[in-house]
Amino acid sequence: MNEWLFIVSLFVVSVLYSSVGHGGASSYLSLMAIYGLSVTEIRPSVLILNILVSSIAFFQYARQGHFDWKKALPFLLLSIPMAYWGATFTLDLKIYKTILGVLIIIPVIRLLGLLPIKEKKMVAIPWIPALLIGAFIGYVSGLIGIGGGILLSPILLFFAWANMKQTAAISALFIALNSFTGLNSLSQKQDILLTMPWLWWSIAFLGAMIGSTWGSRIAGMKALQYTLAVVLMLASIKLILY
Repeated sequence: MNEWLFIVSLFVVSVLYSSVGHGGASSYLSLMAIYGLSVTEIRPSVLILNILVSSIAFFQYARQGHFDWKKALPFLLLSIPMAYWGATFTLDLKIYKTILGVLIIIPVIRLLGLLPIKEKKMVAIPWIPALLIGAFIGYVSGLIGIGGGILLSPILLFFAWANMKQTAAISALFIALNSFTGLNSLSQKQDILLTMPWLWWSIAFLGAMIGSTWGSRIAGMKALQYTLAVVLMLASIKLILY
């Protein structure tokens, strides 16, 4: 891949994913693999990019008043230790990624309005189910190397536990913390090798600022709904094909 094409792609991914509170790890991984970086360079770089982009998204959404600790806390409590535990396992992950990729298509269909969705009033989050869901998503995140937002976002919306912008804020923090946990686990196994030029980091930072500013301040709920559908579809294709 030509470097300038890589940079443009990196910018587009960071804008798109940050606009809905996601980090974009799977897309960064694909881009770097196509560009020709080694595995020892890719894994830490992807995790740090995920932390950077999702942290910026969280800051922007929280700054606009869309973050609610009461909604986020039950999902976060068990996800972090479970993500660390999941990252300690080494498995043949193709079948898990394929199943996950197929399952993600279901919320995409609903978000695009291809299946009827009844309007729901926001309801309180039950702690026990939320703790179990957070633990499960955290474990899967560590196991297969994703931030977890592609799983958490549809659940929050489906059960009417959060609106689109609250979902983006919660997912962004969830992804940032689980990615940091994954990076910490990785550092126990190998030296962290970062060779990405400062231009690449700067482009990702700029894209995240633009995307998260648009999502948190300008975009309406419907626009974010369709953007999330696109992000989930990209993640689904990536999981199935990679």
